[in-house]
Amino acid sequence: MEISKQRVALVIQYLGTRFHGWQRQAQGETVQSALETALANVLEHPVTLHGAGRTDAGVHAAAQVAHFDHHSPIPAHSWAPMLNSRLPSEILILGSVSVSLTWHARFSAIWRRYRYTIYTAKAPNLFVQGVSWHYYYAPLREDLMQAALIPLQGKQHLAAFHRAGSSRSHSWVDVQEAVCYRREPFVYIEIQADGFLYGMVRLLVGMLVEVGMGKRSPENFTQLWVDQRRELVKYSAPAKGLCLLRVGYPECPFPRQLWFDTQPTFLFGDEKNQSMRMTEK
Repeated sequence: MEISKQRVALVIQYLGTRFHGWQRQAQGETVQSALETALANVLEHPVTLHGAGRTDAGVHAAAQVAHFDHHSPIPAHSWAPMLNSRLPSEILILGSVSVSLTWHARFSAIWRRYRYTIYTAKAPNLFVQGVSWHYYYAPLREDLMQAALIPLQGKQHLAAFHRAGSSRSHSWVDVQEAVCYRREPFVYIEIQADGFLYGMVRLLVGMLVEVGMGKRSPENFTQLWVDQRRELVKYSAPAKGLCLLRVGYPECPFPRQLWFDTQPTFLFGDEKNQSMRMTEK
């Protein structure tokens, strides 16, 4: 008796340092190719995995979402532990659930949220260097960076932050939220939008740091992208500081604890001591 087709959704964490991005490529290991290899080893035939977002080389994910179809009797909840035993240590499936055949990891998503982490202490730290940009050259004023982000919200034409080589035909993005905040000695930048341009967040952060240093005013930052001055965007922030934080759906198929905020923020100094005091009470 033939088993009807089933669709399984996965929520996935990965450290992107050694991968050539999410999307399968002719050369170089990617997150998608590693996952598809593990699926093929179980099902004994090629499998196509559809992801919600295409992270670049070196970029991490706290809760990437993907789906695949199969005709096997394996229940949906069994896929997470089964795949984890076959995957590189840098990839972890947080959960696997059954979804309808009309649900799509990419096309059913209504937003994606990225977080960029900047580490501002003078001394380097081995435990954070793989997931943050160590920027100690000058103090960063997060209040100025936040002021520069406020006009970004809404439907905007962001060609100034669109890297060459993209197949996307336009540069319009609906930015739902853009915030910058500090948890000493870290500065975090989070941007949520319906979709993202190729290289957008890293180019944006590269220019936003100039605002934090006082080299560029928040008004000048805004005028740069309003006027589409791509030639003035000189450099991109390092990939290792960027993380796909989560993906939003009208009805998320996963329990909240598996997808909502699974990249921890760091507590140093006074914040750490305050947290410990609160725990002791």
